[in-house]
Amino acid sequence: VITNAGGGNLAGTARGRRKAGSDALVVGASVDLKGLHMASDKDFNRKSFTTGHTGFGVPFTTWPDRADVPRNAARPLRYMDRYVTITQGEAFYVTELLAQLEGLERGPAGNVSLAAAVALARELDKDQILVVQETEYTGAGKHVNAQLSFARKNGIEISVGNPADSVPGKSIILPEHPRQIQAVDLDMDDLRRSYLNHALGTLNGAKLLPEDISFLAEDCRVTPEFIESIAQGVK
Repeated sequence: VITNAGGGNLAGTARGRRKAGSDALVVGASVDLKGLHMASDKDFNRKSFTTGHTGFGVPFTTWPDRADVPRNAARPLRYMDRYVTITQGEAFYVTELLAQLEGLERGPAGNVSLAAAVALARELDKDQILVVQETEYTGAGKHVNAQLSFARKNGIEISVGNPADSVPGKSIILPEHPRQIQAVDLDMDDLRRSYLNHALGTLNGAKLLPEDISFLAEDCRVTPEFIESIAQGVK
């Protein structure tokens, strides 16, 4: 389970896993900030996460070449088997849980994949192993208390209850119990279609070459026929 924002953390880890010969599934995880615009000063102050959230994760997953390089090396769809989201409250809760149980204080953005792992672990058999990767975000984010105080000053309602009822930019709900932590799956095919629409939009009337189809199929982990069907729809 790997926190996903700009994609480099996930892609780099997944490449290392592949080079080592591992066939473990790769799950990306981000904090759900749906509805908040990252270019808005108002919305920026109404979120409590500096990174590891969907405001970065989804745009860079669906179009990694929005970066200021000709071809971005961070290409999450090439490696992700699943992409899940958690709430801000769930990440805060797990951050405090880690501090109390293990004596490790980290910024909440550094515990996104750990929070997702708490939920994902319930899906596994007892003898299965779940690896949590957070290297890039070890110190990301401010202390939980500071983050929650800042959120409250910006009009965010802080409460304890069911995190699923929280609304990004309006409320942060801390779980009452770890079993309330849920990893919510994003539709991988929807993400792939969005990526392909971005990619095909750069053709400007040019024809897709066989090598283009091969690259896009590898980037999305789909068949060439899937790429061609989307291309027909874009036309």
